[in-house]
This record gives sequence, C-alpha cells and structure tokens, in this order.
Amino acid sequence: MEGGAVSSEKQASSYTYWVREATADEAPLPVPKKLSAEDVSNLSYQPTASLGSVWNKAGTWEEKNLNKWAADRIKELLVSVDSLEFASGKVEITEVSRCAGDAFLVTVRNKKRVGYTYELTIDVKGEWLVGGEKKEVRGHLDIPEFSYGELDDLQVMVKLNDDKDLEHQHGHCICEDLKLFLQPVREKLQQFEHELEER
Repeated sequence: MEGGAVSSEKQASSYTYWVREATADEAPLPVPKKLSAEDVSNLSYQPTASLGSVWNKAGTWEEKNLNKWAADRIKELLVSVDSLEFASGKVEITEVSRCAGDAFLVTVRNKKRVGYTYELTIDVKGEWLVGGEKKEVRGHLDIPEFSYGELDDLQVMVKLNDDKDLEHQHGHCICEDLKLFLQPVREKLQQFEHELEER
C-alpha cells in the first residue's frame, strides 16, 4: 500500500530530516580565521553619540528628575511677569506660593523626551478705584493641573483675600481684571517648556 510506504519512510527519517547531504555545487563551510593586531585596529569601533549618562551608552531607558530646577525656574519666570494696568487700577504678581508637581527628562532608545505636570498658586497685589477711593486688594490665581504640550488649555481661577469689604459688582470686575494675567502667564510657561526641551 502506498500509505504504508509513506509511514515507513517517516519512521526511517529522524527529526533532522531537513538537513541534506552536502553536494558539490554548494558553497564551502566558513573557516574561522584569527585576526591580527592590524586587523583589529582597522575594525576600531566608533560608537555613536548617545544621550543620557555615561553608564547608559546604549541609550536604553533612563529618567532624570528635574523637579528642583523646574520649580525654581517656573517661580522665577512668573514673578518676572510685568504688572498689569487698568483704567481703575493696577496689579502685580508678588510670589508663587504653591508650585506642586513633577518635571522629568527621559532617555529611551537614544531619544530624549521631556514632560511635566504642575499646579500653581500665584499671589497678586494691586490697587483699584472702588467707590471713588483707592483700595488695596490682595488675592491669588489658582492654575489647576497642566502638563507638557497642553498650555493652550490653561485655565485660571481667581480668589480675592478680602472680598467681604467689596461689593459683589466691584469684586466681580476685579476678578475679571485679574484673569487678564492668563496670557502673560501662558507665555512664561511656554518659555519654561522650551527651556526644558533644550536641557
């Protein structure tokens, strides 16, 4: 029977059945050759410039914490924002009282990537004409969580420290004036983002 012939043929062959006998027209097998000192110097390895630490020549995963630099730089940039002047008063940023978050530089597959996530509270102080007299007003701007590449969506919430002494209408107008800090703050944070990418 033909089926019997096939099964006996399978039994005769081993698991290395795909290894065939060498024929005359095949290329010869490679022969190892010892390299001379001259050969080795001609093959000198020129590594490509890798990013990151000295120990990470292959450019594999490496994460560098930039929190200290980033927090200091954000505060420095935001305090440098010019004061704003309005028909009824002027206001300036006094300090960044809260700068909470993380900034990092990651090297992965020899490519540099940066990122950050922060929340800010910016203290402001100004003077407005309220009911015909100048009144000093203090408050703060809260900027909820923002991240790398999302500055176009930046939002600001305004809170006045002593709004009990102000009529609702005056307090509302002052809050609207303070929201005008959004654009200069966004520009400073874009500068920060650019500096972070250059690190």
